Amino acid sequence: MKYQTLSCLGLLLLPLVTQAIEPGPASLSQQSTETWLLLQSRNQVKSPIPQNASPSERELALQRWLDNYKHPIPEYYKEYVGSGGSGGSK
Repeated sequence: MKYQTLSCLGLLLLPLVTQAIEPGPASLSQQSTETWLLLQSRNQVKSPIPQNASPSERELALQRWLDNYKHPIPEYYKEYVGSGGSGGSK
């Protein structure tokens, strides 16, 4: 009975604990980035100069995209250990 009462009390206090965490960006640079992304997604800031790609640039970009499909997808990916990290190889 005592355990049940303490559990219920803990569950009732859980929303108060979560409200103590401040929402939003953790640093000034993150806040700046999120502000720019929000402005761009709302189409509030844009360049006054249109930035169109030339036909040759579009062709090169399309060719790079198509070249991605030339490589087969392996059944398993190998894990490589870098000089500073640790991890197991399979």
